[in-house]
Amino acid sequence: MNPETIVITGTDTDVGKTVFAAALTGALSAHYWKPVQAGLDPSADRDSVATLSGVPASHILPEAYRLATPCSPHRAAEIDGVTIDPLRLTPPEVNGPLVVEGAGGVMVPVTRDLVFADLFARWGCPVVLVARTTLGTINHSLLSIEALRQRGVPILGIAFVGDEHPDSEATIAQLGGVKRLGRLPRLDPLTAETLAAAFAAHFNVADFQ
Repeated sequence: MNPETIVITGTDTDVGKTVFAAALTGALSAHYWKPVQAGLDPSADRDSVATLSGVPASHILPEAYRLATPCSPHRAAEIDGVTIDPLRLTPPEVNGPLVVEGAGGVMVPVTRDLVFADLFARWGCPVVLVARTTLGTINHSLLSIEALRQRGVPILGIAFVGDEHPDSEATIAQLGGVKRLGRLPRLDPLTAETLAAAFAAHFNVADFQ
């Protein structure tokens, strides 16, 4: 396993994982890989990362499974008539850093008997948990941290996406016993340039190296 692999997961779907993954991929000049893409309309997450990260096209790796239906991978695979083989979900070997993005939250099923947190435990790579800053994030974040810890998954820290809520962010870091890595604000416009600038302003790249 590549020792420079970092896994990006979330407390829920649509929390900003892909945008954060793009920012980190660009900051580290890393390769990017999403093992399972469920939903292709209007585009796949790797397309967004290719646009927003600024890394060469060769650094955006093809998914192991590319499924049409935008739902949990286990169900999307069933709808598409595909059987997901967990052995195909081992992070690829690359030269230099590799950013791996999961689908949805940590307890999203990959198959009928495997959730992403189980997969992360098999890999043993450090995980960054991406969380909202809005109401409900304390509960979602602490439950996600607990699920990862129960499986022995190393947690690099938590990254927030959204408007600033200092008390919620501090509470999660304290009660969860995790490092607060930083917070990406909402960006308008969202471009490779604005994302790189926001990441540099709100995160320390050394925390990921």
